[in-house]
Amino acid sequence: MGLATATELAARGHTVRVVDPALGPGTQGCSWWAGGMLAPWCEFENAEEPVLRHGRTAIDWWDRHAGGVTHAGTLVVTLGRDRQELDRFARRTEGFEPIGSDRLAELEPDLSGRFHRALFFPDEAHLDPRTAVAALQAGLATRGVTLAAVLPPDPGRIIDCRGLAARDILTDLRGVRGEMLVLRCPGVALSRPIRLLHPRVPIYLVPRGEGIYMLGATMIESDRRGVVTARSVLELLSAAYALHPGFGEAEIVELGADARPAFPDNLPRIGQAGWRLYANGLYRHGYLLAPAVAMQLADHIDTGAKPEFWHETDHQR
Repeated sequence: MGLATATELAARGHTVRVVDPALGPGTQGCSWWAGGMLAPWCEFENAEEPVLRHGRTAIDWWDRHAGGVTHAGTLVVTLGRDRQELDRFARRTEGFEPIGSDRLAELEPDLSGRFHRALFFPDEAHLDPRTAVAALQAGLATRGVTLAAVLPPDPGRIIDCRGLAARDILTDLRGVRGEMLVLRCPGVALSRPIRLLHPRVPIYLVPRGEGIYMLGATMIESDRRGVVTARSVLELLSAAYALHPGFGEAEIVELGADARPAFPDNLPRIGQAGWRLYANGLYRHGYLLAPAVAMQLADHIDTGAKPEFWHETDHQR
């Protein structure tokens, strides 16, 4: 959130400084462990309308400011015994093409013969979050943006994008835990994110190139960070094996977990807390909604326009 906001403001000619004690290559957090799916139509299955509307703008924003976006769409599949899950998913979203086994085999030959039906979302995209974050940092550096570990004595206007660390000023912020695995499986070739629906353990698998895949992710109401449970590893790997048995030979390269910052309605907020602005609560839509929140913040600073995601406290009302 902070890098997206800094990028948007710097692109509009503002003088910006980024302050983060942990900033630098290899920094780990929600942005590091994310899937990087720019999938507004799929996310609309269990999200509010603003996620779809603003998520549509995210693909172009990342293309312009970071690059490295893969425009290959998303495939949603389900095992035969769970086929009602595919129908339910279709009823709750839009922007897809119902396809059969022949079309599925054209899109992903390694899934040929494994699924009779699927939903194809052709306008969705994905990126590698770690590469994207590095690209934002590099872009800021070319604009002369200073990166610092501590606030200077006279910081000027502060925009607080600290995620869960901001619970000292945002008391209704909560953590939603997500766990993921990075696998190396050169024996399976997939070119786009695959979502395997299941009533209890839905997964997504995102290709990173050269046989590397990100497998996630759980949704647990908890702010526990840093470690992955054995149960989650078992469930995620079992689902990946059901998608394609080739994943039974995969190497586990990384395990990771973190807690996403979320408000009670699971939508982001922009607001005033004391003497600073804040932007927070991206929930599971970090890469999808950070551009919209950053643009709304920049509009507010440029023109005083009230952001759609503006949140007023009782005393401000």
